[in-house]
Amino acid sequence: MTSTPRPRIIDGDPPELLVHDQHTDCPYREGQVARLPMRLPMRPLNREELGTRLERGDRRQGLVLYNPICPSCQACQAIRLDVTRFRPNKSQRRALARGDKNFSIQLREPQVSPEKVALYNAHKIGRALLGGGEPLDEAGYGSFLVDSCTESFEMLYRIEGELVGVALVDRAKEALSAVYTYFDPAFSRFSPGAYSILKQIDLCKRWNLRHLYLGLFVEGCSAMAYKSSYLPHERRVDGRWIAFG
Repeated sequence: MTSTPRPRIIDGDPPELLVHDQHTDCPYREGQVARLPMRLPMRPLNREELGTRLERGDRRQGLVLYNPICPSCQACQAIRLDVTRFRPNKSQRRALARGDKNFSIQLREPQVSPEKVALYNAHKIGRALLGGGEPLDEAGYGSFLVDSCTESFEMLYRIEGELVGVALVDRAKEALSAVYTYFDPAFSRFSPGAYSILKQIDLCKRWNLRHLYLGLFVEGCSAMAYKSSYLPHERRVDGRWIAFG
């Protein structure tokens, strides 16, 4: 493994500070080496600046942006939906109808609360996603899911007043970007993950936005396979957006 270089400035609008660039074990594919340089914008990004970065395949985690440039693998592909062309399949239509019947939704500025931290950890533990790590505390939750370098909001999903799911979303000039969604595994029968994506598509249409970015599609990673079921979609391959479906 290589050592982390000293932070350096990357030219741009705004400039960015490269804060981490180290080869690590891939979190998606066993036995692969990953390289995900972490870049901190020198000031918060406006909607247009975020859109430019999403267009080139960037993702956000907390205050930093990243874009995989792994040495021997190109399995990670940014994926997005053109909401004017997307057509839900039968399963997705059922999830939307069932969710509309049972969920209430609230949009608000991201905030830390004990309720959300407990729900996040229940999601990670219940779906075996901790990967040997420790549950998050409030500080860790804040740095991961509340701190942001751009305009962000959260969607709270409740059933009979009980918080059962949360989605963190970024707002660009012509797009939304789905950052992270977690939910109570006890309510999996309501398909909260799929429902959240479908409601974000609805938001894009209501706000006259063209795209919903779904993060990374990773070839060979079963946990990411669900993203390919949203058709048609586009994936960024070798620097170009390619249509699928």
